[in-house]
Amino acid sequence: MPYRTDDIRSRMPTTAPAAAPGAGPAAQAQFIDLTATEPDEVTERGSRIWWVRGQNFAVSYAVACAGEVFEREAQPDEYVALFPTDPVGAVVQSDHGSASVEETALVVVPPGASRIELTRDTQVVRLFSAASAELLARCRNNDAYREPDPHVAGFAPWPPAIDGPRLRTYCVADYPYAPGRFGRLFRCSTFMVNLFDPDLGPRDSAALSPHHHDDFEQCSLTVDGQWCHHVRTPWTANLADWRLDEHVTVASPSVTIIPPPSVHTSQSTGQARNQLIDIFCPPRHDFSAQPGWVINEREYPIPDAENAR
Repeated sequence: MPYRTDDIRSRMPTTAPAAAPGAGPAAQAQFIDLTATEPDEVTERGSRIWWVRGQNFAVSYAVACAGEVFEREAQPDEYVALFPTDPVGAVVQSDHGSASVEETALVVVPPGASRIELTRDTQVVRLFSAASAELLARCRNNDAYREPDPHVAGFAPWPPAIDGPRLRTYCVADYPYAPGRFGRLFRCSTFMVNLFDPDLGPRDSAALSPHHHDDFEQCSLTVDGQWCHHVRTPWTANLADWRLDEHVTVASPSVTIIPPPSVHTSQSTGQARNQLIDIFCPPRHDFSAQPGWVINEREYPIPDAENAR
């Protein structure tokens, strides 16, 4: 389904959504409204933590209390720590550098030992790839992946950073929106994250962007406001596979997993501030192929598309 001509994504090639031969229909989308569910963990300090997964990744969303510490002793690959909303107070330490974070930011944490200590009450989102299988098993929706989704390509990490492993901190305020770029995209060897600016008020219902992905899930994390996710399952030859369209409203925070090749679009519906973050694991080739779209593209090489699938 093509984008509107005034959508910058219209420059990318498009294909019609179709189920892979023999793979059956798209999986069911998953809508996890964290405001309506009890946390999976409550720490001694009172931090509240939810765990949700996709096929290739795990998302840890924490409303963390001052003094809380999150550690990884032998992390096998890069992971992402997001501090999505102010106020922020954190010290991130690793085998390859450290940083103090005091504003909305994305931090790429290198493999090995690392430690995140909160110096004030802070919301923290950590993103781990399928290489951390023990974390995927913690997730509340782990049973949804007892059988892998045949439409989703397996996890394969992208090449490491050109200048080697180190802690990388990207403060959102340093990277305002720019003409010719879609959102605010960052990538590392394991993830691509699009940190959108907030919508102030509802999205124009006459300017939505229904589209699909051929072989990867989209994780949409809402961190502010109210959203409606619209999802349509493409038809197969078997009538029994057909589903009614879904129009699911969620508050913030929430995590929505949208499987391929479902047609989907997200609509902010709150009257004030609405903010969403899109997460992909591994990074997307189509976005990476657009010159200048990925802010830190010079730090990470792009793998050969054929060998990466």
